[in-house]
Amino acid sequence: MAERKSFLMRIDPALWREIERWAADELRSVNGQVEFILREAIKRRGVTLSQSEVSSETDEAPPDGAPASKDS
Repeated sequence: MAERKSFLMRIDPALWREIERWAADELRSVNGQVEFILREAIKRRGVTLSQSEVSSETDEAPPDGAPASKDS
């Protein structure tokens, strides 16, 4: 599984409660629900995230600046 990026987010308490409620309705964690909402917003913009794009974003660039090799 690809490494996940962590970040702190400040959010209005009323919005948090609604996201919690929505997540519970769909049997997701709040974190999973926020990720779902963000992915849906990205799709609506016409951008498709493939699994290779998601995992490559977490890969480190080689120290000499050469392109990273892709493993199949």
